[in-house]
Amino acid sequence: MFTQTWKKYLPVILILMKRASQEDQVLKVNQTDFERAAGGRKIKFSFGNVELKKAKLNSQAKHSPFAKDFATVMQEDDLTRGFLLQRWFEFSMSTDFQLTIKQHPLEAEPSQDTAELENNEVALAE
Repeated sequence: MFTQTWKKYLPVILILMKRASQEDQVLKVNQTDFERAAGGRKIKFSFGNVELKKAKLNSQAKHSPFAKDFATVMQEDDLTRGFLLQRWFEFSMSTDFQLTIKQHPLEAEPSQDTAELENNEVALAE
């Protein structure tokens, strides 16, 4: 329902995602765009805790259709998906139509070479 509306904002969201590495970013979106897309239906135009970690939506939280549309658009766009694959973002939308973008540090996963090196060091110490 909101796919086209979110696609309209995608280029700006991508720019703000790049800036989010230094500080949280906020985008004020046009309320009228979303009300028109809703077609007169009463919908809650806010969401919180939509996390995309390595381009995957956090499945522990229950998301509204509004939030799911947002996450789907983010995952389907090639440029955005490529950017998301290397990072962990949290998005929230307030009732006054402000989209907040936060980037969290991605935990470093030990590589196979690092694990082998640690095993060799333990073996040498014994």
